[in-house]
Amino acid sequence: MAPPRILLCGDPVGHLNQLFKRVSSVNKSTGPFDALLCVGQFFPESSERLEELTEYVEGRKNIPLPVYFIGDYGAGAVKVLSAAAKENCNLGFKMDGFKVTHNLFWLKGSGRFTLHGLSVAYLSGRKSSSGMIYGTYSQDDVDALRALAEEPGIVDIFLTYPLIRVSDSSGSDATISELVAEIKPRYHVAGGKGYFYAREPYMNVDAAHVTRFIGLAAVGNASKQKFIHAISPTPASTMSSTELSTKPPNSTLSPYTFVEKPANAHEAEKRSADVANDTQYWRYDVSKRQKVGGGDGAKLCFKFISSGSCQQGEKCYFHHDMDAREQSMRGVCFEFLNKGKCERGESCTFKHSLQEGDRRTGRSKECWFCLSSPNVESHLITSVGENCYCALAKGPLVPDHVLILPIEHLPNTLSSPPEFDLELVKFQNSLKAYFKSRKKEVVFFEWVYLKTSHANVQAVPVPLNRASAVEDIFNLAAEKLGFKFMVLKSDRSSEGRKLLRAQFDGKSSLFYVELPGGTILSRAVEENEKFPMQFGREVLAGLLNMADRADWRNCKLDKEEEIKMVERFKSSFQEYDPNQ
Repeated sequence: MAPPRILLCGDPVGHLNQLFKRVSSVNKSTGPFDALLCVGQFFPESSERLEELTEYVEGRKNIPLPVYFIGDYGAGAVKVLSAAAKENCNLGFKMDGFKVTHNLFWLKGSGRFTLHGLSVAYLSGRKSSSGMIYGTYSQDDVDALRALAEEPGIVDIFLTYPLIRVSDSSGSDATISELVAEIKPRYHVAGGKGYFYAREPYMNVDAAHVTRFIGLAAVGNASKQKFIHAISPTPASTMSSTELSTKPPNSTLSPYTFVEKPANAHEAEKRSADVANDTQYWRYDVSKRQKVGGGDGAKLCFKFISSGSCQQGEKCYFHHDMDAREQSMRGVCFEFLNKGKCERGESCTFKHSLQEGDRRTGRSKECWFCLSSPNVESHLITSVGENCYCALAKGPLVPDHVLILPIEHLPNTLSSPPEFDLELVKFQNSLKAYFKSRKKEVVFFEWVYLKTSHANVQAVPVPLNRASAVEDIFNLAAEKLGFKFMVLKSDRSSEGRKLLRAQFDGKSSLFYVELPGGTILSRAVEENEKFPMQFGREVLAGLLNMADRADWRNCKLDKEEEIKMVERFKSSFQEYDPNQ
């Protein structure tokens, strides 16, 4: 199937006759095109062009192909968009666009949706702390976009306003710069500065693909700058890792550096050059970011509720409520939790009432891992003991990626009963023997998060020729995050776990990894300290040159494939299974 063909446009500023005449001409000569994406101001500068706008909104003139726009400000914007928001088809969350009229869709706030196979993310409007409904984006929009960016897959196109300076980061909107570096889109499209600019592709940090930046001029601009541009990208979801990692010969390093504005000149002098030049500084040290304006502590943080963590930490504008997080994990609608009601009503696929957990065991009825839960994915289970069981990971990093889990609802394995620990070590020893027979070593790790619902120890096999590098790559990753591991020397898993239990006080979270050979690296994580939830998997993905598989959601299989995967593992693991 041919890749989708997309037209990109700068600020229409109400020049819709000129825009759609040009679109029709291009569509006829070099099309057909599937959609038009507009960045920058969509509505007119003044009321003089309202009649032209109204003719399209009321359907008296035809829009030649589906149009999606983000610049929701200008003359007539409030009237047109408030009317559209009241339509029944536009109630609730509409990340794929509020329908204004036939072939015209308003991308409100922030979101991510699929368009002809392409993953499109957007941040609509300009930065403002005024609380205006139209024409601006809020911190809530930014937080929601960051959470959506963690969903599976690569973002193909990211739409923003205004055009930012990508030759260097100075003078640009720091929020958009941070989002671009975090989302790592294949195309970043922006408008609002009145000129056309197509930058050389640049390489992203911690991603194999490059980003292409395209800035577009306004429709009808006096200097005749280019305001329309065509692209035809193959969706990343259909590309191989080799195709995605191909870099054009003119590729450059990432142009973004993040240097926050200090509170005073003295603070600026104290900041080291290393920090100032760290392109990931904002990502790993959010505690130093300045909070601007007053946040609404009564509203819930979308990112925390949806993912269990928020990079803003205690500086976040919104509330990090663990009870609400638990309710979200049980399938309760975020809008219901945040506002007490959901505009989508019966069309919403989430629950609109609070869900109780099991008061006797403390487990959620929605827990995926409790063996007695109706939601456990039993087809992934490979072996069941008295106190724990083994299952293959959903969205495995590699084949034979195994989880060892307690049968009961336990938050971590370090405060579990002794009989559980004995059985866990048996499973570990069996897996070591199994992988050794296949000329592999195994790495065990656990993220003992105080707010984790159900414990799991992950077991990831690595080739023998990479085993000696495991310790080095974990230490390198720790160094990048600004800490050093505590090293626990032991030849046996049972002895190593005794040392870990003695270290774990239950007052802070803990990450640990057991290396081939028995050495354990551990790191106590304080409550307000930011630590990547998928740290162990991300590091091993780097070791194995599988950066595109660092997120388990990118690796999900359908149920039939999972069943075949489990059958293959059980057959080969049978002679090593301690429960056979």
